[in-house]
Amino acid sequence: MGVVTPLEWPARDLLSHRVDATPQRTALIDADEGTQWTYREFDRRVEAAVAALEREGIGRGDRVGTLLDTRPAFAVLVFAAMRRGATLVPFHARETVPELVSKASRTDLAALVCGRETESTALEVARGLDEAPTLRSVDEPTDGAVSPVPTSPETGENTASEPASLAREDTAVIMFTSGTTGRPKGVRLTVGNLVASATASALRLGVDPDDRWLCCLPMFHMGGLAPVLRSTLYGTTVVIQRAFDPAETARVIEREAVTGVSLVPTMCKRLLEVGWEPTDALRFVLLGGAPASESLLERCRERNVPVYPTYGMTETASQIATATPEETATHEGTVGQPLVNTDVTIVDEEGQPVETGVPGEIVVSGPTVTPGYLEAEHTESAVSDRGLRTGDIGRRDEDGRLWILNRRSDRIVTGGENVDPGEVIEVLRSHPNVADASVVGLADPEWGERVAALVVPAEDGALEPESILAHCEDRLAGFKRPKTVAVADALPRTASGTVDREAVRDRLREDGVDVASRS
Repeated sequence: MGVVTPLEWPARDLLSHRVDATPQRTALIDADEGTQWTYREFDRRVEAAVAALEREGIGRGDRVGTLLDTRPAFAVLVFAAMRRGATLVPFHARETVPELVSKASRTDLAALVCGRETESTALEVARGLDEAPTLRSVDEPTDGAVSPVPTSPETGENTASEPASLAREDTAVIMFTSGTTGRPKGVRLTVGNLVASATASALRLGVDPDDRWLCCLPMFHMGGLAPVLRSTLYGTTVVIQRAFDPAETARVIEREAVTGVSLVPTMCKRLLEVGWEPTDALRFVLLGGAPASESLLERCRERNVPVYPTYGMTETASQIATATPEETATHEGTVGQPLVNTDVTIVDEEGQPVETGVPGEIVVSGPTVTPGYLEAEHTESAVSDRGLRTGDIGRRDEDGRLWILNRRSDRIVTGGENVDPGEVIEVLRSHPNVADASVVGLADPEWGERVAALVVPAEDGALEPESILAHCEDRLAGFKRPKTVAVADALPRTASGTVDREAVRDRLREDGVDVASRS
């Protein structure tokens, strides 16, 4: 008989296994309320929610949407859905009703769970669907069309359900991409994807029995959901803070002896700006969602912040490659080597591997990669014989370290010449008074597109648009130099930290200064 891995036979939800193994360990700390649950108490809360889902007939294969911000009740629903064999569909809690209806109409929801702040939005979304799902709230409902779903044993039934048997290929979550390059796509993530991602992350970041991972990112994104899933698999503690606030988050990290935290670069920058100093307990700051500038990483090194820049996607259940603090100091700009069992290939326009150091599209394969999108046509266009085509342009060195240059779809074509925004951004960031930049193409009647740049000045640095052109003059070919420049306090970003390129274009159209005619 061969060796059988745990997910090759029917398994149960991650919390069921964990509560059997270490019921007395601390599972979750509510940083806002100052309360905490053991895994036994966490399990009882999940059982109360499971009973409500079971009464609605929600089970294997059904889809349960959530319209919630980061909070402990969200974590309860994650495992309640998994225990029923249902698929969780987290929606962005601050999107407009039309945006939410567009997504919900593609997911065939059996139920939509909201909270006090999102109840009115959930009602509007339900009215906009051809078949309205059952509406539930983790708070006391104010509308008769909404029923409560208990997330504590005091308000629910004190019963024990039989957990659904789960296989590696069962879809556990459907998450939507940020949609910065088109219509958001629904990504199917399986039980196997989530466990493989958690395992690979642990082998890169390490796991200590006393770890406490702070979750202050939106849980409707993978960066916020991953700490909840991973901590339960590891048997460690997740600390949930409902909303990031630099001063308060700094206090939480110290008060709760946090050992790890997931942030986007803007959040890390704001923490440093309020004078945050890492505690001795802090082992890692996982920095993702957007590229981290070298100036930010240098400030982290000066403050002894153990920062791990990472490159990941919703389609890979989070991390693809992650750099160590040591690598950031010796290999500027790298996002590190791929995680274990994650294969990364750089290919050319024909899909053939390129030589070391040559830029090309990043293709990823391995157990963390989604089996596909909601729409078959999206899956067919994204999958090649070498794996998932990320649409990102990158390069690798002889040791496999990865650098991300830009998205393939971001490429600017001006007068028949191709311009990679990543190359222009790199030059702009080398300007002594530029902290960050985004480069996009704007319509041009003569050249098709012109290069445009939105730049963020360095602290206490004066920045005139004309100085950008002078800086680029001997560093970029004429067709690559920005022709329109605007200055902003910060780059517009999505909730997941990705630069919102359409918002960048809007800002440039409104405030851009024409700095030069085409060279």
